[in-house]
Amino acid sequence: MHAETIAESLEKFAEMIEKASVLGTDIQISGEVEKIFVAGMGGSGIAADLLNAYMHEIGSKIPVFIVKDYLFPEYINSRSLVFIVSYSGDTEETISAYRNAMRKGAKIVAITSGGKLRKMCADERQDLVRIPEGMQARAAMPYLFFPMLNILKNSGLIKDETAYTEIISAVRRIGMREKAEELAEKLANRIPLIFTSERFRAVALRWKTQFNENTKIHAFCDVLPELDHNELMAFSHADDRFFVIFITDENDNRRLRQRVEITKELMIKKSPIMEIVLKGPYYLAKIFSAIYTGDLTSYLLAEKYGIDATEVKLIGELKEKLKKTP
Repeated sequence: MHAETIAESLEKFAEMIEKASVLGTDIQISGEVEKIFVAGMGGSGIAADLLNAYMHEIGSKIPVFIVKDYLFPEYINSRSLVFIVSYSGDTEETISAYRNAMRKGAKIVAITSGGKLRKMCADERQDLVRIPEGMQARAAMPYLFFPMLNILKNSGLIKDETAYTEIISAVRRIGMREKAEELAEKLANRIPLIFTSERFRAVALRWKTQFNENTKIHAFCDVLPELDHNELMAFSHADDRFFVIFITDENDNRRLRQRVEITKELMIKKSPIMEIVLKGPYYLAKIFSAIYTGDLTSYLLAEKYGIDATEVKLIGELKEKLKKTP
């Protein structure tokens, strides 16, 4: 089977969202759900951060806990809904978390393209959303995220406010590639610093990790207003090796907007800055347009450096060494 490159996956990003909009629609969780846990690592794990952000945005009373480790917290129980997210289905930490959730008697739904996880779910009759194979985990993010929303809607745990049409339109917006090309040009030979508000923390994390995996460079992210209480001081001695990217929302509250402007004013004395303003009434449309912009920018910057965005050799070497370690 041909394994998709990052470039090929980017071309199909909107199409992936459309296909993901029906995944999980056949699964309904019964019984009381007091807590939601999402276990996943790397490109699969970002789905957990996005779900946590969305649930907070809509004012859900059910807390979401992100688990990027081998085990769940002790307070997981039979009233916990657990999403086990592993694109490959063979992620060591996530397989361990699945077994842990089984022992705790939690309600489990796995999202994977195959591997050990798929077989375990079949053998143990656990709910499973199977997604397309042949991609990098980080490129398959729509397939990993939207099934969780669909299951939560089916189960009456959230309202149907996904607005898939608006999300797809936002991703296909004219001029997005030009914005990514402009940003990639400005980022050449610089270290990205991605700053945003708490509402878009998951987006900033996604940008950071895409620069790490696609472009093979260091990148850092932080959130306002907290960064004004510590990281701001680093700009006392910063220089133009760094490039600051602010991701803001046109509907940010007045005080946050003022804080952003003052922070930019202080930082720009030391480092170049670019602001990306997210627009429109739909939170997820803003989220995914911002993610797509960041994904595309990281790919274009890799291309500019002559780097293969798809290759993740070091991660592969690590996994092979771990397999040989008792």
